[in-house]
Amino acid sequence: MRLALRLALLAILLLAAAALWKREEIARLMAVNSLFAPETIVQNFSHMDDLFLTRPLSRGDGPISPLPQGPQATLPPEVTDWIADRNVTALVILKDGQIVHESYHQGTGPDDLRISWSVAKSFLSALFGIVLAEGHIDSLDDPVTKYVPALAGTAYDGTTIRHILTMSSGVAFNEDYMDFWSDINRMGRVLALGQSMDGFAASLKDRAADPGSRWHYVSIDTHVLGMIIRGATGEDIPELMERHILAPMGLEKAPYYLTDGDGVSFVLGGLNVTTRDYARFGQMIAQGGMWQGRQIVPRDWVEASITPSAPGGAGYGYQWWIAEGASPGEVNAQGIYGQYIWIDRARNVVIAVNAADRDFEDPGVAEANIALFRRIAAGL
Repeated sequence: MRLALRLALLAILLLAAAALWKREEIARLMAVNSLFAPETIVQNFSHMDDLFLTRPLSRGDGPISPLPQGPQATLPPEVTDWIADRNVTALVILKDGQIVHESYHQGTGPDDLRISWSVAKSFLSALFGIVLAEGHIDSLDDPVTKYVPALAGTAYDGTTIRHILTMSSGVAFNEDYMDFWSDINRMGRVLALGQSMDGFAASLKDRAADPGSRWHYVSIDTHVLGMIIRGATGEDIPELMERHILAPMGLEKAPYYLTDGDGVSFVLGGLNVTTRDYARFGQMIAQGGMWQGRQIVPRDWVEASITPSAPGGAGYGYQWWIAEGASPGEVNAQGIYGQYIWIDRARNVVIAVNAADRDFEDPGVAEANIALFRRIAAGL
């Protein structure tokens, strides 16, 4: 009996020591499991640095670029109900580069660094276009393994950069956010536990389709795009993003990335930026990559990336969405839980939205959001 008690006490002590040793990983894992809870989701989306490993980004030491106030817009009356129904936390609307509407909700404010989720993919697309123009990438039809040899023998062996950009890699990947065991949620736990995102990408061995044969939205493809950029340039994404996009744009507040345990940025959805700065980025894209008289992203890349090019006629370019029925020049970056940068180049309108919409996947929600953006733009 004494021996059994001693063994039990030893086991308890070992468990306590392990819990203490791994307390940060356990805390992040618990955060992932409650990240989208209705009582915490708004707070979490403005304070992701309290929950995950992060990498601060420099905005540079230049002045904040102007984002002047324009005449206050009269919005459609249904916008008020939409803000409540979709749990919108911030709405910034630009017309001709001027703020014509700005509002914050649910206790958030203009200084909040809001999580982008998949809006971050469009930022990475812009960075890729710069890297391509600098000659680090030879061709979009180069195999992925030319720049990331570690992916040889994985599901990405035989895919090209173009397949990655257009979400047509063919990699088998379950993107169901409501399925605890889906690949996207397994990936979230990898991030929370401080494990390797590169290792997770290399662990994917199965294909659901031949590369380039169909469009299928696979978020890990964007991480692989980041791996390609890192392999081609020999630099980390934050260093490149700071030098080529953030500093030249004169953001109001320094952003940050979520990272894995190796310090690798979560480029597919971990960028945290103020809503005004999301709008600035959208305005730069609306102007063909030009900002404050400087060509930040090559114009030809902007045009190519916002043109539908995914197989099967899907409304998807190079990490940008083109909604069904889009007019010429209409494009959007889009993230889960209601994050948007919607751009109408013909009307020179940019709408930046942050939200905590737990019903974002309900049928017709995304289409209704886009329809509302179009009505807003038409009335400006």
